Amino acid sequence: MKGDYIEPRFVKSHDVTLDSEYAEWIAEVKHRYRSAQIKAAVKVNGEKLLFNWQLGCDLVQKKAEERWGAGVVEQVSLDMQREFPESTNFSVRNLWYMKQWYMFYTENMEKLKRLVSEMLPTEEYEHKLQQIDGDGTVKLKQPVSEFPLAFACVPWGHHVRIVQHSETIEEALYYVGYTIKEGVSRNILERVMKDDVYNKRGKTPNNFPQHLTPQMAGLAQQVVKENYDFGFATVSHETYDESELEAALHENITAMLLELGNGFAFLGKQREILVGGRTRKIDMLFYHIRLRCYIVCELKAKAFEPEFAGKLNYYVNAVDEVLKQSDDNPTIGLLICSNMNKADVQWSFKGITTPIGVATYNNIRIKDMLPTQEQLKERMELLRKELRTTKRLMNKNIPNKQ
Repeated sequence: MKGDYIEPRFVKSHDVTLDSEYAEWIAEVKHRYRSAQIKAAVKVNGEKLLFNWQLGCDLVQKKAEERWGAGVVEQVSLDMQREFPESTNFSVRNLWYMKQWYMFYTENMEKLKRLVSEMLPTEEYEHKLQQIDGDGTVKLKQPVSEFPLAFACVPWGHHVRIVQHSETIEEALYYVGYTIKEGVSRNILERVMKDDVYNKRGKTPNNFPQHLTPQMAGLAQQVVKENYDFGFATVSHETYDESELEAALHENITAMLLELGNGFAFLGKQREILVGGRTRKIDMLFYHIRLRCYIVCELKAKAFEPEFAGKLNYYVNAVDEVLKQSDDNPTIGLLICSNMNKADVQWSFKGITTPIGVATYNNIRIKDMLPTQEQLKERMELLRKELRTTKRLMNKNIPNKQ
């Protein structure tokens, strides 16, 4: 119809009144769409994972290789890819992953069920499932009693890496739970596993159990690492002080936050606090989203000394008095030094009234140990001269052909 014709033009904002009611409505529409995207993605992921679990189960329980021959997995791959050429799920390697995944977890079903109920993060898990159906249940098309529903919250590629890395079901479920809680990408998960976070958790010397609730103490022990890899930071000389170390870390603050782990928000370096008319400066101040508390970080470019703990205790108390709000949890102190004697650290905790932990760092790069561009050019020229000399000598020593 003529009246339906719209003259060609670029779409742009025009002839509208954008008031607060519109802003609220469009924000609600965006929220509904995001929720729909999440629900659809998790439902699709859950069904895909259940299918992979069942296929792995079939390959194990039917004793497929004994029944149909050693090449049966390759045959299944060919048959499925011929029927579903658009799918990337049926490579031979992926089928073996399905079998490995199922076998890894179901070797002891009673143990699996018990550990799932004990180790997986119930609150985060239930929250994600509520995003699917609203009542905390996943209505998979083909329910399987032995399939842990929490697995539906973790992508397939993560599951594969977790099983390949983990030596026990306990370790694997820890990383499954970590993925659910933190929502990490596969690359970050691989880095966490490479850092061996499962075996290192809670090993940092600390007094968290004495000054925090059991739940928060457990979370804090998981958050704080035993050692930090500062390989992303470069200092000028082999003998450097705290200010140079701090500057090197601040220059690479994104890498620093990645190394600290998920949840750290950087609030600044050399933060001033005025106490009794005197200015005190905190090396680095963070706020941890999950712990809901400030974290005071003191850096020492030397081995631990007992007096460091007293100074950190002072700063933690100051932050509690000046910055902490009523809905914040107690501030935590984190001292990162080049080395420590754990007996010294434990003794220094006596009389301390705040939660603090001590960790070490390594792999700082030294700038003057790396050749400059001019030095590299000189070395290349020397190498060319040596090669020319060697070539002349070789030619001189080779007898002329008759």
